[in-house]
Amino acid sequence: MVTAALLGPAVLAAIDGAVERSDGGVLAAGAWLIVLVPFVAALAITLFGKRLPRHGAELAVAAVGFVALYGTALLLTTLFGDGIVHEGAVKIGEFGGFEIEWAWVVDGLSIMMFFVVGVVSTACFVYAVGYLEGDVRPTAFFASFTLFAGAMLMLVSAANLIQLLIGWELVGVSSYLLIGHYWEQKENSSAGMKAFLVNKIADIGLMIGIIIAGITVGSFTISKIMEKVVESDAALDDVAVIIAVLLFIGAMGKSAQFPFHVWLPDAMAGPTPVSALMHAATMVTAGVYLVARMFPLFEEMAHEALDVALVIGAITLVIAGLLAIVQDDIKRVLAYSTLSQLGYMVAALGAGAYTAGLFHLFTHAFFKSLLFLGAGSVIHAVHSNNMSDMGGLRKDMPRTFWTFMIGSAALAGLPIFSGFFSKDEILAAFREGDHTIVFLLGVATAFITALYMTRAISLTFFGRYKGDGHPHESPSIMVYPMIGLAGAAATAGFINIPGLTDWFYKLVTTRLVPAELLGEHATSFDWTALGLGVLAGVAGIALGYRLYYPDAATQQERDRLYIPGLWPVLENKYYIDDLYMNGIVNPIKGPVARFINWTNSYIIDFVVNVVGFATRSLGWVVYSGIDQRGIDLAINEAGAATGFAGSKLRYIQTGKVQQYAAALFGGAIVLVIGFWISVT
Repeated sequence: MVTAALLGPAVLAAIDGAVERSDGGVLAAGAWLIVLVPFVAALAITLFGKRLPRHGAELAVAAVGFVALYGTALLLTTLFGDGIVHEGAVKIGEFGGFEIEWAWVVDGLSIMMFFVVGVVSTACFVYAVGYLEGDVRPTAFFASFTLFAGAMLMLVSAANLIQLLIGWELVGVSSYLLIGHYWEQKENSSAGMKAFLVNKIADIGLMIGIIIAGITVGSFTISKIMEKVVESDAALDDVAVIIAVLLFIGAMGKSAQFPFHVWLPDAMAGPTPVSALMHAATMVTAGVYLVARMFPLFEEMAHEALDVALVIGAITLVIAGLLAIVQDDIKRVLAYSTLSQLGYMVAALGAGAYTAGLFHLFTHAFFKSLLFLGAGSVIHAVHSNNMSDMGGLRKDMPRTFWTFMIGSAALAGLPIFSGFFSKDEILAAFREGDHTIVFLLGVATAFITALYMTRAISLTFFGRYKGDGHPHESPSIMVYPMIGLAGAAATAGFINIPGLTDWFYKLVTTRLVPAELLGEHATSFDWTALGLGVLAGVAGIALGYRLYYPDAATQQERDRLYIPGLWPVLENKYYIDDLYMNGIVNPIKGPVARFINWTNSYIIDFVVNVVGFATRSLGWVVYSGIDQRGIDLAINEAGAATGFAGSKLRYIQTGKVQQYAAALFGGAIVLVIGFWISVT
């Protein structure tokens, strides 16, 4: 239960009961601080950041450092104890029969996200202190960056769908601010707007799904919805597929799944620490988290929605992987890689592999944030994003090189590195579920992943330097976070070795629902899936080494692979962006916009002007005719008559006793005469 020692009497009085399902103690009851601290820090940075030595960065780092420590404590308590499943709520009020409350859930899934967001955020925030040195708006950046982390923590801690939606939208707003941080350049502000608008389109599905779920169940509380799932509630069962598909549409937007994937590569316009956090532990993982949080609904009542997720994830993992091969911008290589890896996660959940999908989210967070920070280190040194301006940086930037190599090995799924264990479990789940085509696509994408990462490493770190200036290793404040993440990228996979260390499985299945509603769990290695996955990765590395390692006069000559017919399609991103621009955006900006403008000018404005003229005329009639010449005239005349009567009557009020006595005597005489006349 929530204790007075933790919250204090004032806050305790506002709490309408905290629901604790198992032992979490003070640690679980106080988990609301994980959300509150970053928001308070963001406000403090906004108000006082410019007066601080580091422009507010010290507050930002302290806030996410607190989250990392708290998340680690919760993680260790769950792994080495009985597990924590706790819900707490502060009731705010009621509206339309629904309770409005700030509620937090502490279970294995949220604890995993607390840990990942906290640790990766801390690394990215410390790195950002060095990366943003000399930036034009450091205070605005760290305020938005802290808000970004806080919004994601609100999302993953939410015990009800309304609070989840608020966190969801705050993540979108924060990403808009961060992607367009350098708004002086139009392409940056346009990238921010593109990310915001594409996500808003997908969010329509999420909002409608939440409304239907809340009305059907009579509550927006996730645990109550899960109770109805466990009870096989007939009313919920009737609309479960509709709800699940609508929720998944929202997830497709945030996790940039086909066809909503177009915003994510453009989001590289933001500073590199933003890209690292967004692609590893915050925005793009929100969609995967949403499906995982509502997974019992999908698994028990809406399996058709899981089939949709499987297909969409499979498409995304292949098409995004191919796009990474033709990119020159090193950050865009990693961006398309993120799309592909998110495809693995979504497809895994679609195949019913709840643990495998989340395990890949967990490992991916460390090696992808590491790779982005490594890319930022290179960009910081050569002042260019393009690999055509790089080459030979291995000697000048040894620490960046070796950490980038570890991240690449994990991404390629090489044995002992973290990505090896999580990707193998996904491939095994595809085989176990008889999803043969998706399994083969997953193996092919493992080959593609190893190929484009070998290309990126070769063009960036080997050969001769083709850029301008003198590259140098980044400062320690940027390198140390990379070293820490490299350690996690190398070892995080050992937390879930099938049949040996099932700690991660224990973590993410510590929830309010029965474990059987959370999919199957691998109890041993699938040696066929493992062997083919490793073989595909090694083949991709071998081909990449053969193609890209040999040097040439220019990086363009060195980038030897070119497949006629396919490469132009990839370089134009399958023409999907062109389809959106020419099929949707430009028609809206052209004839549709002109029609709307004509309608506004000649119909809506005409109606508004007519109504305005009629209202003005009616007002003149009411004011001049009724008010001034009617009501006011009557009041004024009554007042004048009263004044006139008063002016005459005042003469009888002289204050002389003799006159009052004479008047009294005269009145008495009149009364006597009147009485005598009446008697006679």
